Amino acid sequence: MLKNYKDLLGAALAMIETIPTEEAIKLVKDDSIVFVDLRDRRELEREGRIPGAFHCPRGMLEFWIDPESPYHKPIFAEGKTYVFYCASAWRSALATKTCVEMGLEPVAHVGGGFTAWKLHGGPVEEVEKH
Repeated sequence: MLKNYKDLLGAALAMIETIPTEEAIKLVKDDSIVFVDLRDRRELEREGRIPGAFHCPRGMLEFWIDPESPYHKPIFAEGKTYVFYCASAWRSALATKTCVEMGLEPVAHVGGGFTAWKLHGGPVEEVEKH
């Protein structure tokens, strides 16, 4: 049976932790949390990002989190809680599910994504254009 994006999102949301935007905003200065921005570089430059967030393009996630990958990023081996976000929480839901399946834990994602973050008055830092 083929699945569509709604099926994939539903399966992801059933097995991952979603942090409500208001709660996520309170975590921005918590040193045990790493916010991971999955958006495209152009989105960051246009919209800004959560202060201090680590940028991991969605297409590189599996390679960057796997310690056996030649592209592994040490930030994903720090034993912190990784909180993923994208524009509207679709990419982040799927990415968070992937992280759970690959053994990166604890992980969660921001409900409503960066759009909701801004609507709730969450802090935003500008990103320089390349």
